[in-house]
Amino acid sequence: MYVAAADQPGGLAGLMVDIMDKLGGPGAALLVGIDNIFPPIPSELVLPLAGFAASQGTMSLFMALFWTTLGSVGGALLTYWLGAWLGRDRVRSLIIRAPLMKPSDFDRTERWFLKHGTKAVFFGRMVPLFRSLISLPAGVERMPLWRFLCLTTLGSLIWNSGFVVSGYLLGANWQVVDEYAGVFQQVVIAVVALAIVVFVAVRMREWRQSKGHAQ
Repeated sequence: MYVAAADQPGGLAGLMVDIMDKLGGPGAALLVGIDNIFPPIPSELVLPLAGFAASQGTMSLFMALFWTTLGSVGGALLTYWLGAWLGRDRVRSLIIRAPLMKPSDFDRTERWFLKHGTKAVFFGRMVPLFRSLISLPAGVERMPLWRFLCLTTLGSLIWNSGFVVSGYLLGANWQVVDEYAGVFQQVVIAVVALAIVVFVAVRMREWRQSKGHAQ
């Protein structure tokens, strides 16, 4: 059953609804899964649209939740397997070759993940950007697959349910969810950007100091 033309969103949102119209639940899973590989297509936009599509009869609310969660888990698995394929030594070698990075950066991050990895994978499913990245260290550190799947499924289901149900209840006003989610995403991006700026500034100062001492 296709969404009525009068209710069809425009632009990228309209394209996504059209995909869900044509492919149904698997289309929603595909779109959500892409978020784990290509973050510029955020699930915060796809999820309320899946709820909107369900409210228009494209699929049931239960199937919208099922397929979007399946897409989240599928995308996370691809990233997990990438990390497992690369392996610890290869990833460490790539990171320490990056400008301003030190071996201690990787070692410190590894220790942190080994200590907090369970919470990181679970709560990471609910944070923009980190949702797309957290599966990589889980694969690198070979977190047991059953544990990774359980944490990813539960975290994704909780996160997805809030957006899908909101989109379902709001119907044609689904964009209200996207607006608030967009603010949250921008805050996260701003915090990450600030952290990167501070990191670069500290490393540049250390580099200048070490160069001065060498002279």
